[in-house]
Amino acid sequence: MIVFQGVSKIYKNGETSTALDDTTFEIGPGEFVSLSGRSGAGKSTIIRLLIGEEKPSKGRVFFGQYEVNKLKDNELPAFRRHIGVVFQDFRLLPTKTAYENVAFALEVAGRPQREIMELVPQVLEMVGLGDKTKNFPNQLSGGERQRVAIARAMVHRPEVIIADEPTGNLDHFHTFEIIKLLEKINQLGTTVLLATHDREVINSLERRVITLDKGRIIRDEPKGKYILV
Repeated sequence: MIVFQGVSKIYKNGETSTALDDTTFEIGPGEFVSLSGRSGAGKSTIIRLLIGEEKPSKGRVFFGQYEVNKLKDNELPAFRRHIGVVFQDFRLLPTKTAYENVAFALEVAGRPQREIMELVPQVLEMVGLGDKTKNFPNQLSGGERQRVAIARAMVHRPEVIIADEPTGNLDHFHTFEIIKLLEKINQLGTTVLLATHDREVINSLERRVITLDKGRIIRDEPKGKYILV
């Protein structure tokens, strides 16, 4: 489903810096994969390349039938509906309720109101927020706000969920609530790509771990552990 072939990403802002260096890996449908490594190891660069936010300096990035690095700007919105992205800082609209935040993702895509009214309650119920639909973000806990963000990411029924440090702003209890939710989503058939440097999370999952250091993959283990480089 996801293929990186010899991908490098080099930034030139005054001085040259290499964010990814000849990176090759594949992720199959239905996998749960953690990207691990220190800050600056290349995790976020992989995500930006995968969603077409940036293009590689060298190599090719595939998602299903798409060669992402060749997509034009006007093709990216339709492509990105195949991928749901969850961020550390939630990125919710503060003046909209939980329901409205999720619905907005469908409205932007031009989905009919009847479909929105059917899908939004379903996905909020799935993330355990069926009773919080009218709450604004400032009326929700950090864990609940991240659940709204996950619901918003899931509402297009994407093939892949990318979670970029989704528990970075959460306490221990809410961290594992979110991880259990991502596992549930994975069990329902959605591929999950989790970028995190949380040792406890990675070790508890006992799933595939791709470990990065200075833009290179140094480990790729089916039941990996968090290992400092």
